Amino acid sequence: MEQEHIGRVIDYIEAHLKEELDNRLLAEIAGYSEFHFLRLFRESVRLTPADYVRKRRISEIVRRIGRDKRPICDIAFEYGFNSKENFTRAFKKEHKILPTEFRTADCSLRLFQPFDFNKAEICPDVSIGCLKCFSVVAYPCDEELPPGFWNKYNAEKRSARLSGGEVTEDYGVMRWNPEKQGLDYYIGIRAEMANGDISGTVRLNIAGGLYAVFDTPPTDRHSFVDTIRRTWDWIYGVWLPESGYRRGKGFEMECYVESSRKYSERIYVPIEK
Repeated sequence: MEQEHIGRVIDYIEAHLKEELDNRLLAEIAGYSEFHFLRLFRESVRLTPADYVRKRRISEIVRRIGRDKRPICDIAFEYGFNSKENFTRAFKKEHKILPTEFRTADCSLRLFQPFDFNKAEICPDVSIGCLKCFSVVAYPCDEELPPGFWNKYNAEKRSARLSGGEVTEDYGVMRWNPEKQGLDYYIGIRAEMANGDISGTVRLNIAGGLYAVFDTPPTDRHSFVDTIRRTWDWIYGVWLPESGYRRGKGFEMECYVESSRKYSERIYVPIEK
């Protein structure tokens, strides 16, 4: 019953994203008191209604920026941002790059999709194989979350900077750091391809051995980063517990060529029996 009521609110928000939305109105649509509605919405969506609406508006603006030739500020005004400065600030906070940088780079951003209680389970292709050792020259992540760091990496064309202008595969390399209780995350390219400016990078040695390999389902640019996140959730929530393997030692990796526009990436997880 609660899902039905919150789902009704989500549908209303999606149909009225360009209009003013306040908690009192949304609570009436849900059929709850404002206090009860705010608690249920936060429990269901993991965001406040205001944060949900903001993320959805920015995501829809990103879609429009990608296909419309109109000034960015005109599109933002349609979705309730009352000034160019307010939108730029909100966009930079969400994606760690400027809207103009996104339009120029045309990179994949992590968009916030409409909330769905019944989202279909992800189904990546899975294989198991041995990987030979190699090295990656990479920049250490200086953002709170990897998607924001990927946005900077792509917008600043760091891959071409590292390679000397060649198109090559990019590697997101990560491992859990128990001391800081968080990921050590890096983005770069294979060392043999690093023929350009490598200042500010570190060299990471990737151990050879047995890996589970996951190819994320092909998607479009706007769903790509969300598909990657859901694939990682599926790997640790479904595949590993049921596979008969456990997580091995060493780095995990996610690999992709941004300019390919294929919107599918390959994930490597070291495993052992």
